Amino acid sequence: MTLRGRLALRAAAAAAWASQKAGRGKGSMIGGLIALKIDPTLLQQLGRGRRTVVVTGTNGKSTTNRMTAAALATLGEVATQTDGANMDAGIVAALTARVDAPLAALEVDELHVPHVCDAVDPETVVLLNLSRDQLDRVGEINMIERKLRAGLERHPDAIVVANCDDVLVTSVAYDCKNVVWVAAGGGWASDSVSCPRTGEPIVWDGPNWRSTGSDFARPTPDWRLDDDNLHGPGGLVIPMKLTLPGKANRGNAAQAVAAAVAMGANAEDAVAAASAVDEVAGRYSTVQVGPHAVHLLLAKNPAGWQEALSMIDHSVDGLVIAVNGQVPDGEDLSWLWDVRFEHFEGVKVVAAGERGTDLAVRLTYAGVEHTLDHDPMRAIASCPPGRVEVLANYTAFRDLNTSIAKENKRDV
Repeated sequence: MTLRGRLALRAAAAAAWASQKAGRGKGSMIGGLIALKIDPTLLQQLGRGRRTVVVTGTNGKSTTNRMTAAALATLGEVATQTDGANMDAGIVAALTARVDAPLAALEVDELHVPHVCDAVDPETVVLLNLSRDQLDRVGEINMIERKLRAGLERHPDAIVVANCDDVLVTSVAYDCKNVVWVAAGGGWASDSVSCPRTGEPIVWDGPNWRSTGSDFARPTPDWRLDDDNLHGPGGLVIPMKLTLPGKANRGNAAQAVAAAVAMGANAEDAVAAASAVDEVAGRYSTVQVGPHAVHLLLAKNPAGWQEALSMIDHSVDGLVIAVNGQVPDGEDLSWLWDVRFEHFEGVKVVAAGERGTDLAVRLTYAGVEHTLDHDPMRAIASCPPGRVEVLANYTAFRDLNTSIAKENKRDV
């Protein structure tokens, strides 16, 4: 570390301490921001000498990164985020928290991947999926594909663990020399109807796909899933039963295991570690709120919402869907019309959040009987006592967790 780098770390520690004393949270983000202002090269210094995995994609970054970190922990101490902070300040905070850890698993926002990779020189890059997400912030999805492809060209020796069921991800990794292909699934194909390289239509034949205008096609996977097992190279078959729900999380786990194995982990140990992950920064957790056992799910874009809706237990006593439209969520909520909500007969549904009215209109057109209460806590309280599923987008999820924590603290 340079003298300026050490000064930046001391300033970050002081800022975190002040934030905690003021009751404003752990202070890791403000510490990271201040540290980078003092020394813009800090990320490169902190990443030097570590064996690092970078995890990116539109959906599943936090979950896959958590599983990857768990699997890598079978090899040694791992520096990683615990709160989903996937831009520079959050990454610096994670690396600062475990300066001496020889391994790192870093969740990275798609737009930040090229320069983060340039700074930390990852040994492995995990590419999950690419789909439309917050167009007012992220931009057009084929542009993201081109930026990621160009970024990986600067790291030709990196091992790339890529989902071959996703057309755009396959295009990013297609020219890389060290690719581990994983059939991780791709339930959302609405953003991959044309070849990102030629513009020609993509034709599907069962799980396989190909471009009509070139030899660009789905590669043969090195790792694949069935309902009970993870299949790997050389005829490897490992039973895999996850704690987390959903088909998408099985795909996330497959890529996490493939990345850990590429880094030298034992496959069986990696599967066991990834399977034991039971919550990710509050996601998938169940908390008691008065007479309600509240199961919390997070979704942030059409593909994520469609997958999260498939995890809803229709035997629950209530379903609260909370939507905000703040900058971190994307202020344009027209994507609500791309999500299929028509599956909740017999379930009490409550629309909530700052943009609850927009959601209520969408639910009306979907034929879903519902009520409207903009306050998610009141929406939960309006449900019959028992189990309540809550599906929320980013700031709605964040604010609800804060409200629940305050409510339960008052009850203690």
